[in-house]
Amino acid sequence: MSSPSEIAQRWQQLNSTVAAAARASDRDPQDIRILAVSKTFPLTAVEAAWAAGARHFGENYVQEGVAKIAACTLADVVWHYIGPLQSNKTRQVASHFDWVHTIDRLKIARRLHEQRPAELPPLAVCLQVNISADPNKAGLAPDAVAALAEEVATLDRLQLRGLMTIPAADQSAAALQQDFARMAELFRQLQTEHPQVDTLSMGMSDDLTLAIAAGSTCIRVGRGIFGDRPRQG
Repeated sequence: MSSPSEIAQRWQQLNSTVAAAARASDRDPQDIRILAVSKTFPLTAVEAAWAAGARHFGENYVQEGVAKIAACTLADVVWHYIGPLQSNKTRQVASHFDWVHTIDRLKIARRLHEQRPAELPPLAVCLQVNISADPNKAGLAPDAVAALAEEVATLDRLQLRGLMTIPAADQSAAALQQDFARMAELFRQLQTEHPQVDTLSMGMSDDLTLAIAAGSTCIRVGRGIFGDRPRQG
């Protein structure tokens, strides 16, 4: 596993890369959140990233994420669920996480709303869009976003915050730019109907510069902070 000093160095380099990409697009680097994707990494890696300045962490697996959250004693940590979500796991996510990025059907949204503990703030949510029409990816078709957003906006234990996408893998830069531009347009359209919307979650380690140029406000980075993932099994 990477040492704390290696994680700190990567964090600093990533911040420099994000700042340069933002300035190249006449954007304020402060408007772009870095979400440290900590799935499969131990809590010690989260602690090292936190010490370097990270505050937002993303988990893809419910049981792993919940265990990490329960064991974490750090202040000001915001936990994002960014993996696929099945109906039988919504209660744990609603009870432990601050954000969910992967809502793509009303059934899941309603369950999160019903199961969000009353003593917690509303759960911040993004709708996941399958912008590339990739059969291997989850997410709404672009033309289904507005209708689901209207429904989610009526659920008072949820707070609609924006959109998330994972484009198809192995695309050319031109194809990625096109997908990101379409997402940015969907985002602007959503904001006209829901002014509280402020988050466009797109861009990862390999394509974050293109995503920032298109208007991303939240990039999701794992390897670029923590290094290579631990081998499974």
